[in-house]
Amino acid sequence: MADLLSLEEALERILGRVTPLEAEDVELSVAAGRVLAADAVAGVDLPPFPSSAMDGFAVRSGDTPGRLPVVARIAAGVPAPRALEAGEAMSIATGGVVPAGADSVIPIEYVVESDNRVEIPVAVVQGDNVRPRGGDVEVGALVVPRGARLGAPQIGAVAAAGLERVAVTRRPRVALLSTGTELRRPGEPLGPGEIYEANGVLLVAALASAGADIELLPAVADDEASHGAALERGLAADVLVTSGGVSVGPHDLVRRILGELGVEEVFWGIAVKPGKPLAFGVRGSTLVFGLPGNPVSSLVGAVVFVRPALLGLQGATVPGPVFFEGRLASAVRRNAQRDEFLRARSSASEDGIVLDPVTGQESHMIARAAAADALVLAPRGEGELAAGERVRYLPLA
Repeated sequence: MADLLSLEEALERILGRVTPLEAEDVELSVAAGRVLAADAVAGVDLPPFPSSAMDGFAVRSGDTPGRLPVVARIAAGVPAPRALEAGEAMSIATGGVVPAGADSVIPIEYVVESDNRVEIPVAVVQGDNVRPRGGDVEVGALVVPRGARLGAPQIGAVAAAGLERVAVTRRPRVALLSTGTELRRPGEPLGPGEIYEANGVLLVAALASAGADIELLPAVADDEASHGAALERGLAADVLVTSGGVSVGPHDLVRRILGELGVEEVFWGIAVKPGKPLAFGVRGSTLVFGLPGNPVSSLVGAVVFVRPALLGLQGATVPGPVFFEGRLASAVRRNAQRDEFLRARSSASEDGIVLDPVTGQESHMIARAAAADALVLAPRGEGELAAGERVRYLPLA
């Protein structure tokens, strides 16, 4: 592996092969987590009428302070009975239609009402507690742009703007395949040299939040026939992710058989620890990721490389990975040749997020990684990163 790609180069080559999938219309109620394929624009002014921001009394500011007769009571969801005349007040609920003629609302707790009259002790400022029509967004204006991922705020905004359906990019279909004769399903008895297969479910969990439809294929033994059939099946998906079999040992068959099946290998080998022997290729429109078999290496590959590709396939404006910033709780030694992702526990402090690397950073130590909720990026270089130094990290939780 003389020509290892940097983290940035590998991501650039991966995302350079990503083309967004086709769009589909879905009901807003099932659109959470999807990526918009077209701008969502407002179907109405929001709010669609001048509305009250408080329970109180609609008045003309020029009539205050003073004692005014209460000539009507306006509930939310019904129109004002008539325009407000000079020298009058109308009781109004939060969200109620502010009547024509009124230019402000005084909260109920600031006045005294008795005998169907209201005593207003102070002058009211014009516009107080009135939400103007279209003050949030006007009809035809952009609410959520194409490429945005729909979370709770975006869903709420689009619904309030009157849209029942949205155009989103189709979910990518992902096939996951673990390879290795030594693998056994959890719960089965282990024979000599055998281990439990954890990477499949690990990868499902790591990629579940990326908006893909995931199929977990049965693990296959290290023989050519089994590999060929399973890999061909996986290549029918939009993305095939394998774990194991991508190094240079005599039983590492994945890369060679993928080549025989027509997969163009874009690169093999990255200057990242763990995960150096990561492979990436394409066959037609199918993206193929060959992740190392060590569980933590697979985890890092999924979070750092596969997840951004899945979001890119959905047309996300920022596919990631999106790094956050925190401070190291203790010093860590840097790797001279490779960027390193350290598993760490995060905690909140007055100075922001503190990141404490867990003990046991070897790529096979998945049980030790269970204590971590973050991947800390330690850039390659000499010496160490000092305790308290600012670093970038990716959340795992």
